[in-house]
Amino acid sequence: MAHGSFIWNELVTHDIDKAKAFYAKALGWTFESMPSPNGTYWIAKMGDQRIGGLFPLEGPECANVPEGWLPYIAVDDVDARVKQAQALGARLMRPIFDVPEVGRIAVLTEPGGAGICWMTPVKM
Repeated sequence: MAHGSFIWNELVTHDIDKAKAFYAKALGWTFESMPSPNGTYWIAKMGDQRIGGLFPLEGPECANVPEGWLPYIAVDDVDARVKQAQALGARLMRPIFDVPEVGRIAVLTEPGGAGICWMTPVKM
């Protein structure tokens, strides 16, 4: 989990059951539920290895959010790196937040418009 390395990938989707069924049949993934403040988060697994997550886009605030994969990059200091990114034209999509036992996370769009998450993992 070195600074600047991709460390996680997350599918944001409006139909979690359809997505889980597709990846289970197409790739043999299994899923483990995990409670989150926004409902159930799903960990995608190959055997015992955690390989990504599925985040349900629920509620009126997510109605116009497009589905897609959202990569995470490890950073040494989310708060400082977000300030630097904003000065370079990135936009913070929601306030920076903490996930217990996981890390501190920022959801950004970079100047070209692509979505990206930066995270300072608990164990970096």
